[in-house]
Amino acid sequence: MIDVGIVGGTGYTGIELIRLILQHPQARLKMLTSRTEAGVKIADMFPSLRGILDLEFSPLDIEQLKTCHVVFFATPHGVAMKHAKALTEAGVKIIDLAADFRLQNLDSFKKWYGIEHECPELLKQSVYGLSELNRDKIKTAQIVGNPGCYPTTVQLGLAPLLKSTEQLIDFKNIIIDAKSGVSGAGRKASMSMIYTENTDNFKAYGVAGHRHHPEIIEALEHISGQERVFDDLTFVPHLVPMIRGMLSTIYVSLTDAGQVANLQKIFEDFYQNETFVDVMPANSHPETRSVRGANYLRIALHQPTAQRLVIIVTQDNLVKGAAGQAIQNMNIMFGLQESFGLTSIGLLP
Repeated sequence: MIDVGIVGGTGYTGIELIRLILQHPQARLKMLTSRTEAGVKIADMFPSLRGILDLEFSPLDIEQLKTCHVVFFATPHGVAMKHAKALTEAGVKIIDLAADFRLQNLDSFKKWYGIEHECPELLKQSVYGLSELNRDKIKTAQIVGNPGCYPTTVQLGLAPLLKSTEQLIDFKNIIIDAKSGVSGAGRKASMSMIYTENTDNFKAYGVAGHRHHPEIIEALEHISGQERVFDDLTFVPHLVPMIRGMLSTIYVSLTDAGQVANLQKIFEDFYQNETFVDVMPANSHPETRSVRGANYLRIALHQPTAQRLVIIVTQDNLVKGAAGQAIQNMNIMFGLQESFGLTSIGLLP
């Protein structure tokens, strides 16, 4: 049985981690910390856990966390790296759901997150936790940086094309039009997040630059083995008036080789053994509600013209885009069946 600690259990990804771990046949929640809610019963904050979990939030105590096999950090950026050295020296595995171990470029990290990295030596040893593409490295990792939600949709949406032995798309002509529910902004008080600001409204944000942009670029370079070819990539995120869900529409220009390739078969073959990636029939229209509360990511391809391919990717931003992928990574790290704790079916309606 895997003893699990969660640092920062009061946010949306925190409660998703709790929900999934409680369904896990080989993991048990040993410790849940909160800086502001220490001593409060978890079920008092989250009534859905009444009668299911009798545990209180604890202050962050590194010595107590060292008794866990794995610690998830569902915290703001900058927290995990403060405690990574002490925990890893004690043999504890770390899965960080923030950005501390996503970007290998220290200058880029400082630019986009406004802080210096406190353990660059551990960053070099960490593994980027996109489960389907980095599985072999995740198996032996002690620190995993869980990908951002938007980058997960982009990477899985483009990987079959970038991994092809032929160049199927123009790397310099990629447009990502992405939309997310408001839970992606976290569980905090903010004028821009209140009901009256979001209901009956749909808006773009971060058009001039978004923190996930450099993560996407770095990841695509790693997947393709090409450097400095994605600098012209356009990424525009949008906020839609729903609680959870994410849909990314990716537009790419096909090369001559791409125009004659059987792209549907390329995608189906690439993901044929992946439990949580569903390549739908050509010209399908995946919906966010089909993955609500589930760890599945669905992909559909459209080719409106000979030279244009449209890739539609949808996921639950709190599950496959955050907590679910983190549990998937934990399963890989401990040699468990990858689907343990993650078999929930999407909620309809």
